[in-house]
Amino acid sequence: MGSHSNHSYFRNDTGSSEDQSFSLFDVHILVPVTIISIILFFLGVAGNLITIVIFRRSQEMRTTVNMYLSSMALSDTLIFLGLPSDLYRLWKYKPYIFGDFLCKFFIYLSETCTYCTILHITTVSVERYFAICFPLKAKATVTKYRVKRVILALWGCSLLTAGPILFLFGVEHPKGSVPQESRECRSIEHMARTGLLETMTWVSTIYFFLPVLCLTLLYGLICRRLRRSGRRLPGCQATGRKRAHTQTVKMLAAVVLAFVLCWLPFHVGRVLFAQSELLLYDLTQYFNLVAMLLFYLGASINPVLYNVMSPKYRRAMSAILHHNRTRRCRSLTRSEKVSSEGTELGSFTSTAQR
Repeated sequence: MGSHSNHSYFRNDTGSSEDQSFSLFDVHILVPVTIISIILFFLGVAGNLITIVIFRRSQEMRTTVNMYLSSMALSDTLIFLGLPSDLYRLWKYKPYIFGDFLCKFFIYLSETCTYCTILHITTVSVERYFAICFPLKAKATVTKYRVKRVILALWGCSLLTAGPILFLFGVEHPKGSVPQESRECRSIEHMARTGLLETMTWVSTIYFFLPVLCLTLLYGLICRRLRRSGRRLPGCQATGRKRAHTQTVKMLAAVVLAFVLCWLPFHVGRVLFAQSELLLYDLTQYFNLVAMLLFYLGASINPVLYNVMSPKYRRAMSAILHHNRTRRCRSLTRSEKVSSEGTELGSFTSTAQR
């Protein structure tokens, strides 16, 4: 679930409008949180953009699995667009200076990308299940053209599912207060009373826990199939095929595990604190702060996992970096050569004039 949701969408607002200071937390908490967030921002944006470039440029990496992972990297990159707004709101919760449109947009984008990541992880795991358990059928069915269409469908589904967010959130100020000083980006009060907010809470909860259940089942079946296939096939054929499948499954399993660990605290916390009283308000906010950091960690950690677990990824990244370095060296050499020729020509002209 999106980080904006941590302290607006599913935040318990009981008594917050009057009792909360303009900053949600003390400075000694905000400073380390800000430093960690900035590190995650640069790590996540750079890592995901490099991943997209590697999967697009490297011939070896142009597989159907990596098409899904490339689209996921785009989703994770877009998530970081909301980080500056999140940090601002931690330091100064009100007045919200970015306006109603950006309030809605950042929460909608965060929610969309969250749904998109969940759908991508589930779909690529289903694809791996069919590739390992039904290889002949998968080879004929899972083509790059079809995968592109599936990816477009996943993005479309995410955009539509997150649509109600645009009506649930906006910039509001408490009655009787000065609008310029008390504007907040939060759930719209009269919309929350309709029950739509609670419905979206449960939709989003199911959106997380149902795929996690499916992923657990899928990887259990995949592991069982890999053990059986290793015993059936003779010699080198079994070893080579099993090693290739196992390597891919290990990497995807690590991505799934990171996804669950980074996003589980928020979803559990939201259920626990959904009906919390004012007594638990501070605990809710601190829990949501940790959930926000884990959310951005989840959006930045995948490139690190690819680099650690995939020799192909490391080779492709090394080749691209080496290619860019070589091209820069050639460009520099060419510039120096042109500059040198220009100097020699100037010297010759000067001599001739004398």
